[in-house]
Amino acid sequence: MTKTTTDELASKGLAAKRAARELAKVTGGVRNRALLNIADRIVEQQETILDANRLDLDAGTEKGLPDYYLDRMMLNGERLEAIASDVRGVAGLPDPVGEVIEMKTVPNGLQVGRRRVPLGVVGVIYESRPNVTVDISTLCLKSGNAVILRGGSDTINSNTALANIIREAIADAGAPRNAVQLIESTDRELVGKMLEAREYIDLLIPRGGQELINRVARDAKMPAITGGVGVCHTYVDKEADLDMAMDIVFNAKVQRYSVCNAMDTLLVHSAVAPAYLPKMAGRFAEAGVEMRCDRRALSLIGPSNGSGVLQVIPASEDDWSTEFLALIAGVRVVDSLDDALDHIETYGSGHSDAIVTEDYSAAMRFVDEVDSSAVFVNCSTRFNDGGQFGLGAEVAISTNKFHARGPMGLKELTSYKWTVMGSGQVRT
Repeated sequence: MTKTTTDELASKGLAAKRAARELAKVTGGVRNRALLNIADRIVEQQETILDANRLDLDAGTEKGLPDYYLDRMMLNGERLEAIASDVRGVAGLPDPVGEVIEMKTVPNGLQVGRRRVPLGVVGVIYESRPNVTVDISTLCLKSGNAVILRGGSDTINSNTALANIIREAIADAGAPRNAVQLIESTDRELVGKMLEAREYIDLLIPRGGQELINRVARDAKMPAITGGVGVCHTYVDKEADLDMAMDIVFNAKVQRYSVCNAMDTLLVHSAVAPAYLPKMAGRFAEAGVEMRCDRRALSLIGPSNGSGVLQVIPASEDDWSTEFLALIAGVRVVDSLDDALDHIETYGSGHSDAIVTEDYSAAMRFVDEVDSSAVFVNCSTRFNDGGQFGLGAEVAISTNKFHARGPMGLKELTSYKWTVMGSGQVRT
């Protein structure tokens, strides 16, 4: 790593730390004005953003990056409008900073309570999604935190364009522009330096694959969110409405297959598998989904046909624990709800899991016994998303159990401090 790269991290870390202190003096109204500025300018300057994004996409295509990865990188007018809409949604949410969580008067007359406060500086290491630059900047600003962003080299042009727009929008609202810092160096060794930068970063969040998350869990010197890999399941119960099940499963796999809450494995009860799986396979075939099937599913669906439309192959043991991020789905037939629960416990990652059933007791067992950040009954796993949960957006989906679980919105970006109000009391 060059001295210049090390200097960039140190200078931007110090600037973020100072900006976090300045943010403590900024009102919620100013922070909201900054968010609305960001939303307006993303729309107004979309050609600048899209020009930068095309540079990244062209370079990625030349490097031979897979389609699912290019889809994650890609921005267009519709996606930018959606991003801007999410920013406005965050601006409209209640301000978490200063919220009194509890307050009581103890026998000696002291008023003792807790107030919600920002964490300080949030560091985020992420890979291929430029929308993360906006989502995280927005949530951090709303919750009074500064942020240091380190995106992947594949989207450096997109991230730089977005960060420049965000910083100008913040400054024009009267908030410190240095509250958002983008590390522009693409030196991969800088990740290791960020993991050691506890003097600047109060919480570190990785947004990427298992390798990155494992590295952060192993090497981070500060608190970190180290969950998030999605190996997601949908279980079609013997009491499922099969038409509903087809729509839910199709959406969970196909609607956007390159994201962490997309379905990876379909589990089907043996009582309905003969009626359900051939029809589901037909819908998957139309969408280009490759099915990796256990022996019983394979016998019901049949092998790939000569036209190449139906893509069916035997599943390997590794397939059950794989986050595909592609148009690939594991398919397994089970004999009971217990078998489905055992499969999810063995191979799942604790991210997003769903059951389709008309049996209330089966649904409640699934909700109670599946140990995931979010469980779904008769709906798609694709709803595990901060925006869909009413959080406006999210900085990550955590599969940790401390300090946050599931989509991390504004409250998950805060801590609290005790406040004690007296009238001259002294301890005896």
